[in-house]
Amino acid sequence: MLKRRVLIIGFISIFVLTSFKGLIPAQKYKCMLQMNSYEGEGAYVIVSLINPSNQYEKTLYVLGKDEDWYSDIPNWWNYYGKKRYDLDGITGATLSGNKTGVNIIEIDDSNINSGYKIRFETAVEDEEYHKMDVEFELTTTSISSKKVGSGYINYVRLIPIN
Repeated sequence: MLKRRVLIIGFISIFVLTSFKGLIPAQKYKCMLQMNSYEGEGAYVIVSLINPSNQYEKTLYVLGKDEDWYSDIPNWWNYYGKKRYDLDGITGATLSGNKTGVNIIEIDDSNINSGYKIRFETAVEDEEYHKMDVEFELTTTSISSKKVGSGYINYVRLIPIN
C-alpha cells in the first residue's frame, strides 16, 4: 500500500512539474543587428540559444525566409534539419551590407547566469559561413553590452523591453 502511494505521488509530481514548464518567466529583448559593409546578397542570420553543454537548445530568430538556403548554415542545419519545427513567428528578411535591423527575441530568465550562450551564425549566398559571428554567455552584465561580430555582423545589441 505504501509503495502504491509513493508511486502515485511520484506520477503526480512529474505531471505537475512538466505541465507548468511554459510558466517560466521570459524577458523580451529588442535585438539590434548592424551589418558590416560588404557586397552581395543579404545575410542569413540564425540566432540560437546554446546550452551549457555547448549544444543547440532553441532557435530564437532567423533572418531569411527561404528554406532552400538553410542548409548553407551547416552547424545549425544539423540541429534544425533533423527536427524541422515550425519557424513561423521568428523569421524575417535577410540583412544586406551596411543595413541595420531590429527584431524581438525572447529569452527565459532561467537561462541568464546559468551557463547558456547566445550565438549569431551568418551566411551569404556564394560567400563565407561564420559559425560564431557573435557568441557570448548570457549573464546579467553581458546581455546588455554591445557585441562586435567577426564576419558579416558589425555589432549586436540587446535591449530589454519592459
